[in-house]
Amino acid sequence: MSEKNSSPVEAVDEGLSTHAIQTKWQEYWAENATFQAGGEDDTRPRKYVLGMFPYPSGDLHMGHAESYVYVDIVARFWRHRGYNVLNPIGWDSFGLPAENAAIQRGADPREWTYANIDQHKKSFREYGSSYDWTRVLHTSDPEYYRWNQWLFQTLYERGLAYRKDSPVNWCPNDQTVLANEQVVDGHCERCGAEVIKKKLTQWYFKITDYADRLLDDLNQLEGFWPHKVLQMQRNWIGRSVGADVDFTIEGRDEPVTVFTTRPDTLHGATFFVVAPDSDLAAELAADASAEVRERFDAYLAKVQKTTEIDRQATDRPKTGVFLERYAVNPVNGERLPIWAADYVLADYGHGAVMAVPAHDQRDLDFARAFDLPVKVVVDTTAPITGAMPVIEVDDDGVPIEPESLDDQHPAQTGIALAGEGRLVNSGSLNGLSKRNAIARIIQELEAAGTGRAAKNYRLRDWLISRQRFWGTPIPMIHTEDGRIVPVPEDQLPLTLPDAKGLDLAPKGASPLGAMGDWMATTDPETGEPALRDPDTMDTFVDSSWYFLRFMSPNSDAVAFDPAETARWAPVDTYIGGVEHAILHLLYARFITKVLFDAGLIDFTEPFSSLINQGMVLLGGSKMSKSKGNLVEFASSMVDPGADATRVALTFAGPVEDDIDWNDVSTTGAQKFLARALRVARDVASPVDVLFKDGDRDLRRATHRLLADAPGLVEQTKFNVLVARLMELVNVTRKTIDSGAGAADPAVREAAETVAVVLDLVAPHTAEEMWEILGHEPSVGLVPWRSADPALLVEDSITAVVQVNGKVRAQLEVPARIGEAELEELARADSRVIRSIGDKEIVKVIVRAPKLVNFAVKG
Repeated sequence: MSEKNSSPVEAVDEGLSTHAIQTKWQEYWAENATFQAGGEDDTRPRKYVLGMFPYPSGDLHMGHAESYVYVDIVARFWRHRGYNVLNPIGWDSFGLPAENAAIQRGADPREWTYANIDQHKKSFREYGSSYDWTRVLHTSDPEYYRWNQWLFQTLYERGLAYRKDSPVNWCPNDQTVLANEQVVDGHCERCGAEVIKKKLTQWYFKITDYADRLLDDLNQLEGFWPHKVLQMQRNWIGRSVGADVDFTIEGRDEPVTVFTTRPDTLHGATFFVVAPDSDLAAELAADASAEVRERFDAYLAKVQKTTEIDRQATDRPKTGVFLERYAVNPVNGERLPIWAADYVLADYGHGAVMAVPAHDQRDLDFARAFDLPVKVVVDTTAPITGAMPVIEVDDDGVPIEPESLDDQHPAQTGIALAGEGRLVNSGSLNGLSKRNAIARIIQELEAAGTGRAAKNYRLRDWLISRQRFWGTPIPMIHTEDGRIVPVPEDQLPLTLPDAKGLDLAPKGASPLGAMGDWMATTDPETGEPALRDPDTMDTFVDSSWYFLRFMSPNSDAVAFDPAETARWAPVDTYIGGVEHAILHLLYARFITKVLFDAGLIDFTEPFSSLINQGMVLLGGSKMSKSKGNLVEFASSMVDPGADATRVALTFAGPVEDDIDWNDVSTTGAQKFLARALRVARDVASPVDVLFKDGDRDLRRATHRLLADAPGLVEQTKFNVLVARLMELVNVTRKTIDSGAGAADPAVREAAETVAVVLDLVAPHTAEEMWEILGHEPSVGLVPWRSADPALLVEDSITAVVQVNGKVRAQLEVPARIGEAELEELARADSRVIRSIGDKEIVKVIVRAPKLVNFAVKG
């Protein structure tokens, strides 16, 4: 730790030590349930403030310290503004880290998990976090995951949970499947191992049924969520509009459907591509020659070791295998050779594409690599406005490709023609613009029964099965006759078995599947022997609805109380890292919409506003326990105390910026807090003194802070708020040391204002100041005083006088001065007179009361 962060303070000025003050007020808050949310009879307006709940992997670190001080600032602010605030805490306590730690130690993951939660709770209490400790949840408690199972069955009943056999992302290290969102640059986001593809039968949630609503409802969040997050969600959902086109495959009864955003280019298709890891590719290769089958099998094995990100890279050399089969283009009957190529993905669209190399760069690169035809069907040199051009044809009536394309033909240049233009070589579409051609070809496809308008999405259904122990058991039963039925409601929660003595090491299948006694059950319909589902749920299910469980965290009757939910939800302010911009937020939005459709809640977006904080780095790198560059939350508070840590982090920079812990000065924060306490101790006026008298400049400074602070908080300019507090403490100190001194009523007014506002960032110090000033606790519940408008009007202001844009004088003038008077004073100033000299004034700009600019020449 740097010197800036290593100065222990045993005493704060005189009086109690820093840590004695912390202990004193933490005990008071606990005994008096100071921050418990008001009940049904509380008539105050309500605010629900929530921080993204932590995962209990060891102690919290400084990234958590930053995020949770911001949560506390917002919660405390709204209490001061007269709101009944709900600010709960819980733990996302299922998942791989706990299970892997337990495997390493030969222990039950419960032991490791709940020991870490105890440490987290201790750290949060020492930090002064104003949580409602009556509403605490842990997702690994049966009382919580019983409702995860209820949620699963709710989706199953609504046709939104299903099981299918498909290629999945497989982490060979953690021996479990991963959702697409959990693969980062081709690697497991948890352990960093390279991810491969594997075919398994898995459970999915049908999030794609909600793709349009998830996309369109983002418009409701404009201005309330960071624009970057909204754009990331839009890109992830990735809606494309185009057409589904049915291609006949020679020798195959069923047609194959492809999705294309450019059905207008159908006449330009010269070959057909299928994903090598798709069922269709395997089917087509099975009927090919032995040589092609051998080449295909070798190619498939290679593809399965390549990540989807690498497969889609535009700069990769194109590879593929001709399958000795042909597709028939439905618009012109042309035979298109079918290739298996890795730049097509099995789970995009229908796993097959029509290749139009003249107008798609990846198709063109492939065509040039394998010497396939390239046919131009859009003349990008033709204007798309004005009269339709005349299409020239040869003696056989075939359109002649425009000469203007000869020198830019993609087959020669290697550059696909992707711009707008007029259709050529396209039969009835010739001469049409792209937009009109798309509309026309869709009409023709629909009339012929070979296609239809369609949408496609980058979003894939949510894969929730995990082959690990430490998670929510999937509440389904597999019967002997092949049916899959829900575990009866009266048998929920379906709890995990005792893990002591069990081998939890990953083996490619869920450890639960090897536990015969646990797996064995009966068919609830027939009473015949049956098996439980061996998999557990993705932990993103746990966090997709936890904000609702805080409505009734201890209920065994409902997942969330409808009356409480109507009172509090949705979350007013949600705070956490931008790394959850896709994963967690998208799933929470989906589950919210499902519950709305089920009539269980009355809102469609879970989080009304979102604050994303930057990261806390150490030596320029992200803090990581595995890399050994971690500063733990608890240890950071040992020397400087909790309040100094909170102030230092808040003051370090804007909320959204990354900060380096080595650059954070807790010593400076300690000195500031000591000055604030000393100001409170020096106040000599009585508690009931009237504030209308006293040093006017200090009163103005106090009321400017009262007026500006709410806007600074609501705009998340927390660092500026701390700076303004420091300014007011300094101004108050100067007033004490001069003039009327400590007995001046303005000094008490300033000190009390500092205590109330300081409560947001340094609550222990603020409580101590409030008590020193003669008031009953808790300062955290004191209403925010209103600023006196009369004290916000400045008696005088500094006006700048410029000549040709250069500052030549500064004038102290009345704040309400008029333009004519201000110009007259500027003209009379000797410095301005010397600067202008005998030059001609050609223009005067006056912006009373702050600016006069003379434009001169000569």
